[in-house]
Amino acid sequence: MTSRAVLQVFSDYQASRTKFVQTVAELALRPQNIECLQNAGVMQLLRPLLLDTVPSIQQSAALALGRLANYSEELAEMVVSAEVLPQLIYSLSEQNRYYKKAASFVLRSVSKHSAELAQCVVDAGALQSLVECLSEFEPSVKEGAAWTLACICRHSESLAASVVAISEPSSVAQLILCLQEPELSLKRISASALSELAKHSLALAQTVVDEGAINVLVPLLQHPDNKLVRQVCSALAQIAKHSVDLAENIVECEVFPKLLMLLKKDADEQVKKNAATLIREIAKHSPELARLIVNCGGDAVIIEFITESTGNVRLPGIMALGYIAAFSDTLALAIIVHQGLLPLKDALINENEDYIRAAAAWSVGQIGRHTPDHAKAVAQADILAKLRDIHGDANSSLDLRNKTLRAAKAVIAKCTHLLALQPLLLSADGAALAKIRKYVIQQFAKCLPNDHAARKSFVQSGALQKIQELRQFYSEQQPQQNEENTETEEDQENDAAAENHADCLQYIATINDCFPPELVQYYSPNYSTQLLEKLDQYDAQP
Repeated sequence: MTSRAVLQVFSDYQASRTKFVQTVAELALRPQNIECLQNAGVMQLLRPLLLDTVPSIQQSAALALGRLANYSEELAEMVVSAEVLPQLIYSLSEQNRYYKKAASFVLRSVSKHSAELAQCVVDAGALQSLVECLSEFEPSVKEGAAWTLACICRHSESLAASVVAISEPSSVAQLILCLQEPELSLKRISASALSELAKHSLALAQTVVDEGAINVLVPLLQHPDNKLVRQVCSALAQIAKHSVDLAENIVECEVFPKLLMLLKKDADEQVKKNAATLIREIAKHSPELARLIVNCGGDAVIIEFITESTGNVRLPGIMALGYIAAFSDTLALAIIVHQGLLPLKDALINENEDYIRAAAAWSVGQIGRHTPDHAKAVAQADILAKLRDIHGDANSSLDLRNKTLRAAKAVIAKCTHLLALQPLLLSADGAALAKIRKYVIQQFAKCLPNDHAARKSFVQSGALQKIQELRQFYSEQQPQQNEENTETEEDQENDAAAENHADCLQYIATINDCFPPELVQYYSPNYSTQLLEKLDQYDAQP
């Protein structure tokens, strides 16, 4: 056999290996092929090919492993069990740029599934090599490394701290440098990685800020690429949420004109949502920051945003209004003046998700709890009736019912516009609305003694008659509550109900004292029976 024939054998063997790994990599793209590949023992066949002498075969083998690991957590665990991670990590610092991209893809595909798998990647020593890849000349290598670091940081504070702990070169500083590169996809992924780093704790966010991230991120809010702006808003929000100092650092970089323009004019809904989230995270910290937003016209922009949007997109805007209104009556009044109650009412009525309606109820409570004027604005917008209906609805979640009850209580306690409370009293029937009914009766008992003008309308609306019916109801309920006195949970609830009834009877007595006894007696449920009894006893004079 000639030397050419001998070399042909090796050439055929290389061609077969190349064809095998390339075909497996293509097959792994289709989900329907994954199970067949797994059953055929593809992991054991690909592992030795990572150490192949031919670079293209190594790259294709790594690509195939990455696609398999990307498919499911189970396959990612098989990749870890096959002990290929150490070889991939070694190759990150030794091989060419194509292999580095493929190796980063495998590490990313493994680490994205769970904190445990990400920890396996960290334990294998991947972080140092990945951070070194951030300073490579080739943008696609940097992109792959930054993306992998983002997937690792996402899961937990300890994993994010492991990434930050790489100091030679500094992982955070390298990510910020990548953010300044001209390649768009690299900018996006670097911003995403900084967001994942900063979200876990104040200390991690402070580290990101100390490296100068804010000065690089804020100018990018004006970048024309929507996907990049989404990530930038998210990163700034994750920084701002931790403390008032970090939020002030962002504000000092003149974030507000840019941020409000995004909320007002950007066509991308996700950009608007992330911008609103950043405003919310800034507004929640202090009255000064909330006032700054209102002085910039931010409240009007947020109101316009939540009026025009629906669903989960407007949730951060709804919450931002609540945070702003919570700090002072003047800030809450600014929201009322700009018609901020109308979109909140719309959210209470038309949103399908309970958590969005709960946020709207909370914001309404923050607006209406300050003064009688604020409460009157809420009452005149007919929001109290909506809060009552949602609280009484058996299909509402427990959190939603609690939020609507708290909001109703806060507003009712400040409401001296008694005309608005009368319909609430007349319609608050049933055990589900017992607490709201109590708050309304309590408020009438507080206001009627000092409000002579309201007494006539109180009688004409049927509210006084309703009060007498409730007096009879509470009086009948009290003896039943006191019949047994055992220490079971049910009896403890009964004791609370009895105390509630006693309070209500006291409030009703205060209300009745505002009216002539004859009028109170006239509207009592058993008044007609008493008259008939008198008729029976009356002896007509001849």
